Amino acid sequence: MARNTAEAWLPEEWETSKVVQSILQVSAVESLAARIPMGSDTKHVPRTAGMDVAVVAKGGTYGEDTSLNDEVLLSAVKFGKAVRIAEEDIDDSVANLLDAKMTGWGKSYAKLIDNASLAVSAASNGTTVPFTSLYQLLNTTDSGLGYTGGANITTAASAGVPSYTEFSTAIGSVETGDYFDPSSMVAIAHPAFRSSLRGVKDSQQRPIFLQGTAGTPDTIFDVPIRWSLGAKLAATATSSPAGRPIMAFVNPELMLLGIRSGPESVFIDGRDGLSALTDESILKMRARRGWAYGHPAGASILVG
Repeated sequence: MARNTAEAWLPEEWETSKVVQSILQVSAVESLAARIPMGSDTKHVPRTAGMDVAVVAKGGTYGEDTSLNDEVLLSAVKFGKAVRIAEEDIDDSVANLLDAKMTGWGKSYAKLIDNASLAVSAASNGTTVPFTSLYQLLNTTDSGLGYTGGANITTAASAGVPSYTEFSTAIGSVETGDYFDPSSMVAIAHPAFRSSLRGVKDSQQRPIFLQGTAGTPDTIFDVPIRWSLGAKLAATATSSPAGRPIMAFVNPELMLLGIRSGPESVFIDGRDGLSALTDESILKMRARRGWAYGHPAGASILVG
């Protein structure tokens, strides 16, 4: 990010920004989710329970579908940070200090948005728990959707060493649902699963984890894996979660990421105002996002 004294929020260029590219490399949610533009703080997104189909006889009457239609609400939450930088550090640095700070913020944001969207284990409060995470969604009964809380969550009996049966049960929970789509399913998992996966084999001693080569992704049960450092359970959203790792089997089409603004930054020059007494400038960075998962039957989670 170039130094700018206009003191206006500058959006990062999506195609060329190093900040954006680092976010997409680290965040599974930012890179995989359906991006929903938001023109205000909230947006209602349609959710359907599906639509039936039946044979219609020649000249016969079309039957009417009775599937429920409802919606999910995306509420934009601001993720930001400010850093105070001495003028000497900016002028004397060989590297672009502002670029380095912005890239560092982007990587932390990427882990935070994944954790907030996937693995926070508490109800949303709009602040420390910005969204209803996928884990919380799957842990909550929704009688209107016919879903029982915990039905699609499998917890390993031995922490850190899930068995073949537990991996199979976890993916099987979503494979038997109406929202299973083998062409688009992705597993989002914390890298802590890598070591345990290497030793897991099926009944014919075939490994269920295959490491990708030449640009192809790692896979489990032929499902591509996207690794995420934010995929660990936490009581509140954080960029450094410390709970048990999760592997979420998801349909990216049901991952709804509301885009209100950002990532963007503003550089406030320290040559005027109170900061003029200390020769310090301020760099502020933010992104405003909303999140919801379309239907609990369309995902499952293994807690490692």
